[in-house]
Amino acid sequence: MTVPRHHGAVPTGLSRRSVLTAAGLTAAGVAFQGSPGAASAAAATAPAIFYSPHQDDEAIGLAGSILEHKAAGRPVYLVLVSKGENGGIVQYLNRTPCVLGDRCSAPGHRHELGWQEAWPTPEVVSARTSEFSLSAKALGVDKVINFKLSDTAYGTESEYDAFVRQIMGKVRGLVRQYPGASHKFTAGWLDTTDPKQPTNATHKACSDAAYWLMKNGELKDVRFNHIYTYEAFGRDQRDRGADYVLNIPSSHMAKKRAAILAYNTWDPSRNLYTTGYHSVSTMLEEAYNDPREFVYALPSTYKPGRGK
Repeated sequence: MTVPRHHGAVPTGLSRRSVLTAAGLTAAGVAFQGSPGAASAAAATAPAIFYSPHQDDEAIGLAGSILEHKAAGRPVYLVLVSKGENGGIVQYLNRTPCVLGDRCSAPGHRHELGWQEAWPTPEVVSARTSEFSLSAKALGVDKVINFKLSDTAYGTESEYDAFVRQIMGKVRGLVRQYPGASHKFTAGWLDTTDPKQPTNATHKACSDAAYWLMKNGELKDVRFNHIYTYEAFGRDQRDRGADYVLNIPSSHMAKKRAAILAYNTWDPSRNLYTTGYHSVSTMLEEAYNDPREFVYALPSTYKPGRGK
């Protein structure tokens, strides 16, 4: 099913409770410090912080997990890591006929917006962030945090490393501000549309940042959701290797679908131009129709670095 246009848990080795509490899954063999009772109490009061590398990742592969934590009574904070500069999306929106054909939400499937295609693509960053805000509202998160980091993960190796350090610095600030919080990242080492090709560098940088913070003992309660599985694999293969498969209840799925629809809404009066759908339409459609999400621990064989 195509995502409608807008104009104008079966656990695998983990229980639902263990995923929702700080006493549950801890990545890379790092144990939570303190008694189980203290861990549960901390989990009930400290926020669950979700990190979306780009605008749309939260709707695709984090929304069900966000809603699960909300239902369990946890405050949920949603972080947008990068600005999401993207000349490719601008090229689509600057040209007619649309690459999406009849699936495009623009009236008559025509746009020709005349946006700036060269870095830092300010119009598409603004439009993508408007969609992100609408998605966050649909999910009912308690706080939205925007790191506003320039997405330099695809630059030189030194730029990639600097980007990782920038993420680490921002996450450290949240660790200090919200002691006892749990932290949910995307599974960057898995996030590619082709398992034989390099991973999405921005997603990998986010999981690298988590890796180094965990290695330093600064993060302890961490999980990772696989985003690109909705395009990389057919439905019978999407749970490969997952530590936990979240089966999203229908009431939560309705809200996740509303978040996804934020990325397929054409309403220039609200700065909405279907940028997400012009970027990752297949992933949005598959996530719209698959009521599952896939949660991982960091593997013991994890290797930091771009494309590894």
